[in-house]
Amino acid sequence: MVPFPGCGGGGSPDRNGTQCHQSIVRRTSVLLRCRPMAAPVRRGRSAEGRAEVRGDLVRAALALFTEHGYDETTVDDIAGAAGVGRRTFFRYFRGKEDAVSPDHETCLARVDAVFEAAHDTEPLAPLVLRAADPVFDLYLGRPAEASARFALTRNVAALRDREAASVDTYRRLFGRRLRERLADRPDGELAAAVTAASVVAAHNHALRTWLVDGARPEARDACRAAFRRVETMLPVPRDRPVDDLSEITTRLERVAARLEQPATQP
Repeated sequence: MVPFPGCGGGGSPDRNGTQCHQSIVRRTSVLLRCRPMAAPVRRGRSAEGRAEVRGDLVRAALALFTEHGYDETTVDDIAGAAGVGRRTFFRYFRGKEDAVSPDHETCLARVDAVFEAAHDTEPLAPLVLRAADPVFDLYLGRPAEASARFALTRNVAALRDREAASVDTYRRLFGRRLRERLADRPDGELAAAVTAASVVAAHNHALRTWLVDGARPEARDACRAAFRRVETMLPVPRDRPVDDLSEITTRLERVAARLEQPATQP
């Protein structure tokens, strides 16, 4: 998924886009080559080990695709650069087009966990923004990899198609969770669909801007802030509804207490 999957976009880049791509290729090629690959000893047996092997494979694929081309790079090339065998590669990926993807499975689980842990009365607008944080972390935490992935998906149709397919997985997850929370609204399904699509679009826009501007680490906070501007545009509540009987009772008691106080003399 490039920027909430699909940020890579389609079509031919213009002159500025070409210059941006060339700059990204040069920068990420150097950065990715500088990442040391772990020794192929007793790796992949623990959760941490599996994450390490997967990360090495992704970095190897990104570097090889960037330096030698997608079509010219084989699965054996990627596995060898990562210090593992061909069979190990296929334990993590179905094919080389999947090898540049971040860990969507883990990220989707984290997004879902945010909804699962949220209180029923939490306002939906800030909740969906908070649920998108794991996806931001996936990209902003690894600028060099995000830049290389962005450049590749702009120029390799197979990778672009793979990333475009990923976006629907996130949109469906947001839509399903929102429908559950909007079930009592007549327009709940529509509001859920519009909100899910809006969050994905805003996420793509913010991350694409960050990537085109050079994926600078110091600009990550600005990227998140740009995304959060979508909150006021969502067709879901931004504030906690006052529908709890105990809260209403408490407010009425406070009003009654004030009314019972003797009026002050002028």
